Amino acid sequence: MAHTLATFQKHLAGPDLKPAYLIAGEEHLLVLEAADALRARARALGYNEREVLDAETHFDWDALARAGASMSLFASRRLIDMRLPTGKPGKEGSDAIVEYCENLPPDTVLMIVANQWSKQQQAGAWVSAIERVGMALPVWPLKPDELPDWIGQRMASRGLKPDRAAIEALADRVEGNSLAAAQEIDKLALLHGSKPLDADTLEQLVTDSARFDVFKLVDAALEGDVARTIRVLQGLRAEGEQVPALMGWVLNQLQLIARLASSPNLSSAFRNEHVWPARERVYRQALSRADREHWEKILIQAARVDRLSKGRGWGDPWRELERLLAAVAMPRAKLLAAS
Repeated sequence: MAHTLATFQKHLAGPDLKPAYLIAGEEHLLVLEAADALRARARALGYNEREVLDAETHFDWDALARAGASMSLFASRRLIDMRLPTGKPGKEGSDAIVEYCENLPPDTVLMIVANQWSKQQQAGAWVSAIERVGMALPVWPLKPDELPDWIGQRMASRGLKPDRAAIEALADRVEGNSLAAAQEIDKLALLHGSKPLDADTLEQLVTDSARFDVFKLVDAALEGDVARTIRVLQGLRAEGEQVPALMGWVLNQLQLIARLASSPNLSSAFRNEHVWPARERVYRQALSRADREHWEKILIQAARVDRLSKGRGWGDPWRELERLLAAVAMPRAKLLAAS
């Protein structure tokens, strides 16, 4: 049985955790926050050891069995934190997860986090195995009619007191982007505090606080404006941002573009991807400048920049990110070969 964020949060308030969890979806903010909540609850319950497994291409799936079989150094509970970006473990990975769930190690919680997900993937044998012993939490994109309530609840949790018009104004401004909404809400909490907040005040505060952010950065690149892209990137660096913090949204948008470029029917693809009509223009601009092969190469390069930003490779991550975004904005810009 697939659970919702509400039932998941209620479960975390309980006395203990289940042996296995799957948190999966392309609403990356909600996935990240759900995973963080599970990690925090695990620490509170004494799961003091944590082993991270990055199940990317060529991952050795025997590592999962070894992690489950290894003895704790401090006789404490353990969390196995597995990152499965594609949500597709393949046959070997699926078999390994099923076997793990059939032979659960004591005092151990397995959490698998996937950043790509579909209803077809939910029917996999390994997902069913997790559901039998634990909990599967698919995180679907917020629908347009769900966004205002989500924004209202999040604003209230940050101490804000908006009226309905202010909530609707912010929902219109972020155009379905929950990460953008979360960032704006955090800014508003700092700027406005607990005073009543109406739509006019919200618009003024949001406009005044808008400097450089990752959303402007990616949009400038998708719109083909190289000069503005570089200017925003330099602004972000000057404000103290770090490349790893930027790459989440960069990868999210490039993955979306690659999927759109592979679709034979763009209008249907926009519906399937829950792209708001106001956002279609930006994506159409980018797609008109290059073919599917270009966007697939861009995505490979983005993954390389992401690894580099985390210390897995040689080079200047800021310079490589600049080159990547220049190639997004101007397809003729040369991509470095992946090393």
